[in-house]
Amino acid sequence: MPFIRSDEAVVHEIHGGRFVSYVRPGTGSRDLAAWRVEIPAALVGPTHTISDEETFYVLSGRLRLTIDGESAELRAGDAAVAPAGSELAVANTTDQPAHMWVTTRVGLTAKLAGGNTITPPWAH
Repeated sequence: MPFIRSDEAVVHEIHGGRFVSYVRPGTGSRDLAAWRVEIPAALVGPTHTISDEETFYVLSGRLRLTIDGESAELRAGDAAVAPAGSELAVANTTDQPAHMWVTTRVGLTAKLAGGNTITPPWAH
């Protein structure tokens, strides 16, 4: 099934963000997972270390992305790449929501700063 309709997206809410999963094994992908994340105003997400490379594309709003200690303010149309094994943090320091498209390999895990590992369902 090469086409994924918006009503097939699955919504997950965690750490204050809303992850809307489109591309995943359940929709026909073997290798890639892709989702839209909605980040509310003034949200600072938890720092975590990712198992696989992730790419980010800001759809709307402004976000501060920190990859291995290097931070950048990204606006709509900006993109970033976080290598596998990098420490990652996302923050929306504005008073408006922001939206970002994220792509990675199926099977991504994230280790939180406290030591817990999560297996995001939107990447499986």
